[in-house]
Amino acid sequence: MKIWLSTVALASLVSIPSTAGAAERAEIKVIEEIVAKVNGEIITRGELAQTRALIRAEAVKQGMTGQQLEETVTKFSADALKEKIDELLLVQKGRDMSINVDADVNRWVADMQRTSGIAEMDKFQTWVREQSGGESLEDLKLKYKNSLLARRVIGEEVYRNVTIPKADQLKYYEDHKAEFVRQETVTFREILISTGDNAPAKVAAAEKKAKDLVERARKGEKFPELARQYSDNPDTAKDDGLVGTFPRGQLNKALEDVVFAQKKGYVTDPIRIGPGFEIIKIEDRTVAGQAAFEEVQNEIQSRLSEPKVQPKLHALLTQLRQNAFLQIKPGYVDTGAAPDKDTTWKDPAQLKPQTTTKEAVANQRRFKKFLKVVPYGRTGVEDSSEAAPPTVAPIPSTPVKNADSSPTK
Repeated sequence: MKIWLSTVALASLVSIPSTAGAAERAEIKVIEEIVAKVNGEIITRGELAQTRALIRAEAVKQGMTGQQLEETVTKFSADALKEKIDELLLVQKGRDMSINVDADVNRWVADMQRTSGIAEMDKFQTWVREQSGGESLEDLKLKYKNSLLARRVIGEEVYRNVTIPKADQLKYYEDHKAEFVRQETVTFREILISTGDNAPAKVAAAEKKAKDLVERARKGEKFPELARQYSDNPDTAKDDGLVGTFPRGQLNKALEDVVFAQKKGYVTDPIRIGPGFEIIKIEDRTVAGQAAFEEVQNEIQSRLSEPKVQPKLHALLTQLRQNAFLQIKPGYVDTGAAPDKDTTWKDPAQLKPQTTTKEAVANQRRFKKFLKVVPYGRTGVEDSSEAAPPTVAPIPSTPVKNADSSPTK
């Protein structure tokens, strides 16, 4: 049960109240907590909580309750931080490899907008929020982009380096022939044109519309696009009209008699069923009996590759961790940690600021030509006096003097 989620930006609110006669003190209100830093990007506690909520929702959807539900949530949540780190490392690797998936993301958004039937962007974004449970279009685009980048890196760095000789594939086929005995099945897409309340005029209009769409599909227009745009069944329209794969005996008889009589690629005439006119395109057909090796070669390749892919993927992610700047806050565990990798959390709040003295400034003058400003950090002389609260000064419009009253250079 893997759930990939994109990294969200840290939000914090800082207010500095001041009172007469008292030194200013910065009061920091934490809106979100960083739990891990990965090469300059962050993972927050809120993201892990969101992942846990998604795991719980999926488990509930599968019918789990009580102790089984809690055990499942605990089990899969244990890997939540690991999954986040994996994704960030793969996405960063994808950027380093200059992999560009922008065209795929734009195509995905365009397909989603066509499915919605909403041309105006503001209204489409509102629709996206409603359909996604409150997530913005930009957040969804980022998640999809990161998912594509991660998959592309795995393809380039792992799957490309796994080869299965054809002789091994043939041997596997011969040894497992019984697993490749097929039922007769059909896979198809649909366009449903509703007849509304079945008033004669509406039925006639729906039939004419359906016949026009059949003609367009048979002349070469892409059936998935026609389904997205014109089908009155929203559940299948969003999936380009794809209904699924069915053996004999599971379909309406009027429909089954047609689809099992046709070959792959065939577009039916309008079929009157229930709420309207159904147009079917046969996506695939399997004939009952022993499948030929060529028909199942890709499946065999996948079965034989998987045992080799997982160790290679683990090695890639371990190497990425070894080379990464990675810090994890106490109380959180990366279950994919690289051996001997120091991921100790360095809390900036524990580092005391230092006061810069006149002697310290003098020690740093030799760096000015390089930095153009007094360097920030450790200096030659440490002042043990209590540090003043940090302030942010505006950039002066006229030259300033050094602490020893000498002019700046």
